[in-house]
Amino acid sequence: MIRAQTEWIVTKRGGRKASFDASLIGRAISNAFRAELNLAENQPLDDEIRMEIPEMVESVANEIASAASSESGIEVEKIQDVVEMTLMRQGHYRIARRYIVYRAERAKLRALRATDDLVEESETIKSATPRFHVVLMDGSKVAFDESRILARLSEACRGLGDICSAEELLEEVMRSIFDGISVGELYRAMILAARTRIECDPAYDTVASRLMLKIIYNDALGNAPADVDELNQLYVDRFEQFLSDGIEAKRLTPDLNKFDLKRISDALKPERDHLFQYLGLQAIFDRYLLHIDGRRIETPQYFWMRVSMGLAIQESEDATGRAIEFYNILSTFRFTSATPTLFNSATLHPQLSSCYLSTVNDDLDHIFKCVADNAKLSKWAGGLGNDWTQIRATNSHINGTNGQSQGVIPFLKVVNDTAVAVNQGGKRKGAVCSYLETWHMDVEEFLDLRKNTGDDRRRTHDMHTANWIPDLFMRRVREDGDWTLFSPDSVPDLHDLYGHAFEERYVEYEKMTETGEIDFFRRVSAVELWRKMLTRLFETGHPWITWKDPSNLRSPQDHVGVVHSSNLCTEILLNTSRDETAVCNLGSVNLKLHIVDGQLDLGMLEETVRTAMRMLDNVIDINYYPTPEARNSNTSHRPVGLGVMGFQDALLAQGISYASMQAVEFADASMEAISYFAILASSELAGERGSYGSYTGSKWDRGLLPIDTLDLHEKERGYPIEVDRQTRLDWQVVRDAIAQKGMRNSNVMAIAPTATISTIIGVSQSIEPSYKHLYVKSNLSGEFTQVNRQLVDDLKERGLWDPDMLEALKYYDGSVSEIDRIPDDLKARYLTAFEVDPKWVIECAAHRQKWIDMGQSLNLYLAEPSGKKLNEMYMLAWERGLKTTYYLRTLAATQVEKSTVDVNKFGIQPRWMKSTSASGDIQVDREAAATLVTPGESCNLDGDCEACQ
Repeated sequence: MIRAQTEWIVTKRGGRKASFDASLIGRAISNAFRAELNLAENQPLDDEIRMEIPEMVESVANEIASAASSESGIEVEKIQDVVEMTLMRQGHYRIARRYIVYRAERAKLRALRATDDLVEESETIKSATPRFHVVLMDGSKVAFDESRILARLSEACRGLGDICSAEELLEEVMRSIFDGISVGELYRAMILAARTRIECDPAYDTVASRLMLKIIYNDALGNAPADVDELNQLYVDRFEQFLSDGIEAKRLTPDLNKFDLKRISDALKPERDHLFQYLGLQAIFDRYLLHIDGRRIETPQYFWMRVSMGLAIQESEDATGRAIEFYNILSTFRFTSATPTLFNSATLHPQLSSCYLSTVNDDLDHIFKCVADNAKLSKWAGGLGNDWTQIRATNSHINGTNGQSQGVIPFLKVVNDTAVAVNQGGKRKGAVCSYLETWHMDVEEFLDLRKNTGDDRRRTHDMHTANWIPDLFMRRVREDGDWTLFSPDSVPDLHDLYGHAFEERYVEYEKMTETGEIDFFRRVSAVELWRKMLTRLFETGHPWITWKDPSNLRSPQDHVGVVHSSNLCTEILLNTSRDETAVCNLGSVNLKLHIVDGQLDLGMLEETVRTAMRMLDNVIDINYYPTPEARNSNTSHRPVGLGVMGFQDALLAQGISYASMQAVEFADASMEAISYFAILASSELAGERGSYGSYTGSKWDRGLLPIDTLDLHEKERGYPIEVDRQTRLDWQVVRDAIAQKGMRNSNVMAIAPTATISTIIGVSQSIEPSYKHLYVKSNLSGEFTQVNRQLVDDLKERGLWDPDMLEALKYYDGSVSEIDRIPDDLKARYLTAFEVDPKWVIECAAHRQKWIDMGQSLNLYLAEPSGKKLNEMYMLAWERGLKTTYYLRTLAATQVEKSTVDVNKFGIQPRWMKSTSASGDIQVDREAAATLVTPGESCNLDGDCEACQ
């Protein structure tokens, strides 16, 4: 160990004094080896040599410590003598000779110049290569100082024990150094060095995040001090200047000045910046922090406070106190608003809503009005869901022109191209999902829209599609019956009917085809159509499977309209009409943080939900509405969508496997609690602010809660919904509150995908099982290695985390199931998404659904798909009363790219080279499947459904 090195003073040639820096010795020795081995500066040394150099540096330093005087220190020539002797003692005679020759050459050069050229021992030995220079933010240059980089890396590794090595990181950084490197590039090189080691130990994520914070602070705070107390004081002092700069640059609304800014500043908690993992910091740096001319003016805590102030801006009493309340929920990651709110809160265009849903009428003016509305809504980063069921079918009669219609498909092509042309807030192409009911005569061509073959003029490669299926069709499939397809102009009221009313009218129309009253129809086998739906879903990932009847029968707003479709991500279920474009505002509770001592903390959860509901309700009044139909709908009904994320992490925190009844019970209990507190909070808001405009006559007004509507659905369907109705909380309290105060919001719950916001706060996505425990995540910020921290901690606890385990985890595609060293209890707990039987995902979703008034973005995973398995899976989802499903993930078409592993080490063929299971009786379009159905194409930051995140 080096003794008291920080106290040594080195006397250089010419009498200059400097602190001893051991890294310069290491660099000099390294360069001597490189010179002897004829290696370039950026070429790595052999591992054995690299490991020996620190030992030699320590030996030199300890010998110097014995010789150094506390007053006069030690002369630089003496240090070089010790280096020579150390090299020779270690048997490196040729290297020592190279070093001696180098010293002699430098001495001659100094004699010729008659001056000290100030060349440090870290210069290249082989030649007089110029020193590296670093370009500062003001454009000036300074000499590159390796010791300062080591100090920064050491600071970033502080408190992490011997897990993280600043010296090893420095060596990696040095490979990226070039003359003229900027400060930003230097920090990025340090971050990259740490990032590449995250797979070895998640502690390196902490190193990367600390370095990332330094970049943010340099941008937002100037030259941020290293001292923590000084930094925290500067952090607080600069907040008002941040607001002033943002307002002056027209990034922020001047209304922020109405707050008590001293009180707001004092409430900031700079230490909460360290709650972020690296990927979360990178995400907000790239896309969320406000910037002026490329320079970020926000820190993470400024970001959370800006969002909070924007959401409290219209609070009538103590807006400052409410902003601080919101901030304390957001900045501790207990709840997070959806991306549009995070983007735009407190800005001049506060478009804070996530989802827009519309229905398109069968006339040309309205068709193109809806296309134009899509463009306007997409411009402000909204995700879109369109119902196209009313558009007459191909070859149906057009009275006005006495011609024949081309059907709905050409219009969907226009929608597709509009989405491409108009991007989301300048950040990505627009995103829309088009819905069609299963009785529409164009449904079979609708199923083919995402195929890669066929007439490209009748394909929509950039638009999502979804089936809107009545229960009657599912019963016909079970009974192997016929199904009749109609043009909507022949059966105009089917679009607005559901349940028994739909069935009665549909059967009447079928009888009219037999009498000749309707002569434009087509009869098909329900089973064959269902099979084609599943085939296309497997081949292209579309159309998604969603159900009309449960979405309407369980809707609180059945008294004022019909739910004609869901949204882009299939969790929003709101009425739409010619006069109303449905709007929803989203946010999600972090379940993981509400697990305390292995149990769900109901007190904390109640506090979180109450504050979250107030924030979501405030969005409605603050929001910028791109169309009058959107404003009309949102202000009349005031729906919000409170969801959850971190479900998988919450299970792991309790030691529960996703594939278990314990997981189902937790899904049930946690959603009951959220439902209870959310409905109660909305009722309390109604007592304070008044009920929403269309409350009278709603299911709430009629005393019906979501748990009650499950029985209504079962009665209408005529089949039992096998989900227990057990309750754990006193729901009479909620019923009494609604009876006395009403409801502030027509709808209160929806579980969105959360891919982006869960990344920001570092928890598992929404209600998803773990994708893999080690994989590369690709998004707009780059590619990032993701490793399951909880798994690593459990393996460390049992002494099992080592390089061999890492290699095995890579080899088995991030799965632990086939690693012999891992105990069975951990294997059961750490199943990946494709190892969890889909029935468990569906059962968890079904037990949540009974408490939710809208829907869930429910991805389903199937490792070895077949027609039989797909049918069983989606039939089970329907039988359990689910309203919607989202993506189907399979491993049949392709495998995700993974890290390179020496497969010969394991002596067997790697998984990704083995043949996969056939897809059973489904006939697969392999070209389409390979491009669209891959396990890596999860709903993530690069997905186009960002609004719900």
